[in-house]
Amino acid sequence: MDLDLSEEQRLLKDGVERLMRERYAFEDRRKYRTERLGFSEAMWARYAELGLLGLPFPEVHGGLGAGAVETMIVMEAFGKGLILEPYFATVVLAGGILRHGASEAQKANLIPAIAEGRMKLAFAYAEPQSRYDIFDVEARAKKDGNGWVLNGTKGLVLHGDVADKIIVSARTAGSTRDKDGIGLFLVDANAPGLMRRGYPTQDGLRAAEISLNNVRISAADVIGDPACALPIISRVADEAVAALCAEAVGCFAEMHAITVNYLKTRKQFGTTIGSFQVLQHRAVDMFVELEQSRSMSMFATMMARESDVPERERALSAAKAQIGQSSKALGRQAIQLHGGIGMTMEYSIGHYFKHVTMIDTLLGDTDHHLQRLASLGGLFGEQATQR
Repeated sequence: MDLDLSEEQRLLKDGVERLMRERYAFEDRRKYRTERLGFSEAMWARYAELGLLGLPFPEVHGGLGAGAVETMIVMEAFGKGLILEPYFATVVLAGGILRHGASEAQKANLIPAIAEGRMKLAFAYAEPQSRYDIFDVEARAKKDGNGWVLNGTKGLVLHGDVADKIIVSARTAGSTRDKDGIGLFLVDANAPGLMRRGYPTQDGLRAAEISLNNVRISAADVIGDPACALPIISRVADEAVAALCAEAVGCFAEMHAITVNYLKTRKQFGTTIGSFQVLQHRAVDMFVELEQSRSMSMFATMMARESDVPERERALSAAKAQIGQSSKALGRQAIQLHGGIGMTMEYSIGHYFKHVTMIDTLLGDTDHHLQRLASLGGLFGEQATQR
C-alpha cells in the first residue's frame, strides 16, 4: 500500500491541523459547548468555507470529489481538536447514505446545501433492542398511496436534535431481524408526528431519541430500493468505522503528547516525574498503542471502499477492535499518569478519554467486532482457518 500523501493531501492536512490549533484549543471547546446548538455555528461555517463539508461528494454536486484518505486526514485532525460540530453525523454517516444510495435528483437537491453549511443531516439507524445489529429494525414503513407512513422509535441519533433532515431506516417487509425488507427514508425534522428528545452524550456531543407516529413522506423521499437498503447501510457503516478509527488516532496522539508534557513538567520528590524509569516505560506503552492504532487506521482507510464485502468487513472489524483495545489501554495510562487532575472536568485529558470510550461503542464495540472477525474467519479469511 502506498501511504505517502500527495501534495494536495499534505496541504489539506496542514490546513485542518492549523485550524484546530488556532481555533479549537480546549478553552475554545468549552466555550463552544455553551452555545445555542451545543457547538460553534461559526466553526461550522468555517468548515464550509474551507470545503470540508463537501469533501467526499462529487464535484458535479458542489463537492470536492475526495476519497477515504482525505476523510482520514480530516477526521484525525478533528480528533486532535475534539470537535463538537456534527461533521461525522452529517458528512460521513448521512452523507455516505446520499453518496451510495440517493438518486441524482436527491443528490442535486441536498448535497450543495450540505457543502455550503446550510443543511445538517442525521442518520437514525439504531433502536432500543438492536444494540450493534444494523439490520435489527422494528420501525415500520407502510405504503400509503403514492407515499409512505413511518412508525417506530430510534435511539442515539447523533446530532439528531439539530438536524434539518433525518434519514431513517425502517422495515417495509419481513420480521425484526430479517436482512431484507429494509428501506431508507428522508424525513423533515419538523414533519408532523416526529418527536425529538435531545440530550448531551458523555463526551460532550449531542444526540436524540426520535419517535415516529404516522409520519408521512412522499415517494420522492425514498432513498434507493425500499426493500433492499441493507447493503448500502452496511457499506456506509464500514466507511464510518474507518472515519472513527482516524478520529480516535487523533485523540490518541493528543493524549500521548499531553501526558508526555505533563511528565516533563510535574515535579515530585524534588524532580520531574518523567525522570522515573517506570513512568517512562508507561509512556512508551502509550506510544506503542498509538502507532498500532495508526497503522490499523491506515489499513481501514485503504479497505473502506473494497468491493469484496467479506474482505472489507474483516479489515474494518480488525481495525475497530484494535482501536477499542487501545482506547482502554492508552486512556487508562493517561489518566493514571496524571493522577487526580486527570479526573477533573477542568483538564482536557479526561475529555479525550470520554470521547475515545464513546468511539469504541459507536457502530460496534471491541467485543462485537472481535466476534464478527471470528465469524468471518479472522483477518486473513478462510485460508488462515484452513491452515
